[in-house]
Amino acid sequence: MKEIPIFPTINATLNGLAGVFLLLGWRAIKAKDRLRHQKMMISAFCTSCLFLVSYVSYHILIHGVTRYQGQGIWRAVYFFILLTHTPLAVLIVPFIIAAILHAKRQNFSAHVRITKWLLPTWMYVSVTGVLIYLMLYIL
Repeated sequence: MKEIPIFPTINATLNGLAGVFLLLGWRAIKAKDRLRHQKMMISAFCTSCLFLVSYVSYHILIHGVTRYQGQGIWRAVYFFILLTHTPLAVLIVPFIIAAILHAKRQNFSAHVRITKWLLPTWMYVSVTGVLIYLMLYIL
């Protein structure tokens, strides 16, 4: 059995938790519960920020680059996920900030225009982050 480092496990947990908060926030706004929506989305944002600090700290200060060791079709699947996950993870950051600022200013029409595509993209980044972890350390 291979050893699973603690930082990648923490990072995957934070990614998964952000996804849970996103889903709960989406359900709250569909139920017209703005306060619960706000709490869940702030939680998703804070969890994603913690993930970013943990991820960057681990890869810059401790570990460096992680290489995928799998072969065959799983290697192709891994790199497809990684090559979509990484640019989307970078791309969503300014849109997350813009969505938060629009909500804070109560400019909900602009907030909704951004979040209609931001929510599924952010969810994809959260879920694929967990999948990348599973492919690297569990499967």
